[in-house]
Amino acid sequence: QVQLVESGGGLVPAGVSPRLSCAASGRTFSVKAMGWFRQAPGKEREYVAVISWSGGNITYVDSVKGRFTISRDSAKSTVYLQMDSLKPEDTAVYVCAASTRVCAGTGCYGTVYDYDYWGQGTQVTVAS
Repeated sequence: QVQLVESGGGLVPAGVSPRLSCAASGRTFSVKAMGWFRQAPGKEREYVAVISWSGGNITYVDSVKGRFTISRDSAKSTVYLQMDSLKPEDTAVYVCAASTRVCAGTGCYGTVYDYDYWGQGTQVTVAS
């Protein structure tokens, strides 16, 4: 089992750039990739970004490219999501996920079905 705990959300005033954290514990040696998803009220959970556990592969959904940055600290088993230039449409519950699946091709880890473990989520509300 892998446990994931997110932090860093809240009500974000204009001009503020929060950084979300996701701390992993348990059988982290089995993790191959970590992703961030988000879910706004009345909408499906949406993929945001993913980073391989080695840090070598990073992808983003088009809507956050150039604004969000995913990174990881392997020593701390923690993944981060730096959120810059926030927009009101970024308001959502942000959820961290871990995948134990091996995937060498492109398009990996882009759906909820690619992940085995999920955190509880942290609310990010962008003040308008």
